[in-house]
Amino acid sequence: MKYQKTYTATPDSIKRKWYLVDAEGMVLGRLASQVAAILRGKNKATFTPHMDTGDYVIIINADKVILTGNKEDQKEYQRYSGYAGGQKITKYKDLKAKHPERIVSHAVEGMLPKNKLGRAMAKKLRVYAGSEHNHDSQMPEVLELN
Repeated sequence: MKYQKTYTATPDSIKRKWYLVDAEGMVLGRLASQVAAILRGKNKATFTPHMDTGDYVIIINADKVILTGNKEDQKEYQRYSGYAGGQKITKYKDLKAKHPERIVSHAVEGMLPKNKLGRAMAKKLRVYAGSEHNHDSQMPEVLELN
């Protein structure tokens, strides 16, 4: 009996594309999970779990992303410095007013692996609050997410 070998991507065989995603009117969690899959490369037939086979993603209109339910009023972002009294809490509304692009990037990065590989994948994400971006020379392909 002849067995088929498992395909493993090599750094030479990885072909990367650039995608443009318009986040206007999209639900944050659904957008983040679909973008995280593209950054990992799970949408490709050449997906290899221990390699970064993903593509670059540009997200525009991050300030127009929506949340369902009462999350707009209740959602908080916490961080802790490690020192006594070092916990900082930021409300969603405050973060959306100052840095709306951080909301989307935080959600996407939370859905990537928590290791060196995940940090490398997160570097391929570009998020912009408005509809302008400076990646026209990469000729990004417009991607319609549902």
